[in-house]
Amino acid sequence: MILPSTGFVRQSLLLRFVPFSKSTLWRRVNAGLFPKPVRLSAGITAWRAEDIHRWIAEPRS
Repeated sequence: MILPSTGFVRQSLLLRFVPFSKSTLWRRVNAGLFPKPVRLSAGITAWRAEDIHRWIAEPRS
């Protein structure tokens, strides 16, 4: 499984690439510690792949 370099990533795919659960993902989004998703339509939310790659590459302490 490869994280796309561009485009949008839905939550189910995203959770395969981040080291935490769905609830922790949303806690981090709300705390500003993880990129915010984009609302594509009434029932579809996704993250920009570029934002996820940037987050993965960032050094964290």
